[in-house]
Amino acid sequence: MSSNDSARFAPRGGASLAHQALDAQAALLPYALVAFVVSMPVFVWAGSYADNAAWMTASFALFALACGATYVAVSWLRTPAADDLRARSRVHIVTGLVWAGCVAQIAAFADGAGPMRETLLLMATAAAVICIFFTAPWLPSLLVVGAAAAAGPLVALFSSPHSQNAATLAWGGVALAFALALMLNRVLRRQFAMAAEREVLIAERAGKVEEASRLARSKSDLVATLSHEIRNGLTGVSHVLAAAAGRNGRAAPSREQLSAALDAVSDLIAVLNTTLDSETAEAGRLAVDIRPLDTPGLVRDLMLLNRPLAGAKGLELSVYVAPELAEGPGAALGDPARVRQILANLIGNAIKFTVRGRVEARLSLTPEGRVLIEIADTGPGLSNTELAQAFEAFHRVERTSAGVPGAGLGLSLSRQLARLMNGELTATSAPGVGSCFGLVLAFDPHAAAPLDLAPENPADSSGEGRKLRILMAEDDSLNAAMMRAVLEQLGHQVVHAQDGRRAVDLARVCEFDLALIDGRMPGLDGPEATAAIRALDGPASDLPIIAVIGGDAGEALECTQAGADAVLRKPVSVTAVARAVADATAASRRAVIRKIA
Repeated sequence: MSSNDSARFAPRGGASLAHQALDAQAALLPYALVAFVVSMPVFVWAGSYADNAAWMTASFALFALACGATYVAVSWLRTPAADDLRARSRVHIVTGLVWAGCVAQIAAFADGAGPMRETLLLMATAAAVICIFFTAPWLPSLLVVGAAAAAGPLVALFSSPHSQNAATLAWGGVALAFALALMLNRVLRRQFAMAAEREVLIAERAGKVEEASRLARSKSDLVATLSHEIRNGLTGVSHVLAAAAGRNGRAAPSREQLSAALDAVSDLIAVLNTTLDSETAEAGRLAVDIRPLDTPGLVRDLMLLNRPLAGAKGLELSVYVAPELAEGPGAALGDPARVRQILANLIGNAIKFTVRGRVEARLSLTPEGRVLIEIADTGPGLSNTELAQAFEAFHRVERTSAGVPGAGLGLSLSRQLARLMNGELTATSAPGVGSCFGLVLAFDPHAAAPLDLAPENPADSSGEGRKLRILMAEDDSLNAAMMRAVLEQLGHQVVHAQDGRRAVDLARVCEFDLALIDGRMPGLDGPEATAAIRALDGPASDLPIIAVIGGDAGEALECTQAGADAVLRKPVSVTAVARAVADATAASRRAVIRKIA
């Protein structure tokens, strides 16, 4: 076994070795008792010829005491208290010393036995050898009890000049017994170490089997969910496209059909994005950037974006901000993009599942000094069992989710994201009354909320405000065409660069309002191109930059560290692009203000 393996097994193995040694010694206790019982008639026969035969009664009394102590020890070893290694060690030592005391008494009795002196002392030495053998499994017991048991007979033999030959013989026998016992102890320790290693390997294997089983279930649920959502979404889109192509004699699709197909595509993209985030978080590769947040502004913005959908269902939307948050100093701490993602999911669920009534957002400070953002609705509500199921990945509550698209990952992912930001996601609900989901975030009373430099008019966020001249770096022609179509739909002018190096050259000589840079390009990739633009002289270094990535958390971190103001993940949608443009522009303005200050 290598040194690394030894280090790995040492913490658990040390205790396990001692327990195994004590278990082996405890298992030998009945056999030790049998050995003494079998030897007793021989001792009685030899002792009957001793000059002080009456003192043999003391040996019987001590023998009975040792047997009682052994019985008590064996009974105690069957109790839960025996799991305490220190207490168990003391019991073994004390029980062994009781038997060593018996041997010492036999030696004292033999020392005054007259003609039977040497015979009885050699029998006492044999009893000491028995003690040495039966304490061999555990080294401390061997060294303490074995030495104590051998001391009495050897001292008595060496104390008389008439028994020097017998003393030498006894000393040799005891030394040999100790040598053999130490060899046995070493062999047993090696066996115990192998057993301990085997226990660890079995535990690790069981853990890996459970982990593999959990991953297999997760992948199975993922495939089942995605196949269902993709099949439904693409089927609707294919029908509309078939009608648009005039196949099977169908008329051109209506505006309602086109709108339904667009909704299906949007839902499908949302499912894919949520699934990718959930898998990335499950693998531990999801990164967060903790900083002060303008939570009231963020909640108002999300409620404003959801107002058309709520209005179509006749739902009332409201926002309440506690005075200490609205007027007092301090700010919540979290990752802006992830907090927006969690709240967008909670607000979207509230509007999606509420048929009539209202959805309210409430912001307050908890007694512990944390920010609580609650999203309450008058929807169908959930029982305690259903509420627990709602947080399980790929699980949807059948009573409330029938006919509603989704992967069943929103709440599970939101809880993971909240924990990554040292926050918490809470939930209370009652069937027929409604639900209230809360996001708890850390609060810094000395932090300053960022200036809200995003457009006040929501139309600006959807691309209907100021028209921008945008530099787009994308090496894939199909992706470039799709991105150009989205940006031009938002009313912006696009200049396309085939790679990162060309984008840097264009940023150096031309004036742009914004840059969209793909994260992975040949030659000069996204992070390198972003860093190169930031290193330019003049206003070009402050150009707002959006990194367009494929969904990997490490790629997003590289781009932001290189200087990107916002991250946009593929596949893109019009809403996502508009929001990324607004976020990048606002972040760039804040950076310029800080630089001037």
